[in-house]
Amino acid sequence: MCFTYILYSESLDKFYIGHTCESIDERLRKHLSDHKGYTSKVKDWKIIYSEIFENKSDAYKKELEIKSWKSKTKIKKLIENSAG
Repeated sequence: MCFTYILYSESLDKFYIGHTCESIDERLRKHLSDHKGYTSKVKDWKIIYSEIFENKSDAYKKELEIKSWKSKTKIKKLIENSAG
């Protein structure tokens, strides 16, 4: 099982979109750990969206689709529609 996920940082008011085939909680732990990279700037990232896929290829395609939107509004709508 693989996941496409969206993290949100309130302090940055930014989203981070990614995919993983490991535990999504473990992936978040890595984002919050000391490392070099986009998510290393702050430590308040929260998982606000995730979608399950059978394979890495499909999870990555969904990640690229969401990133291609380049729209906070569209991302927020996806999150709102999934909460329920």
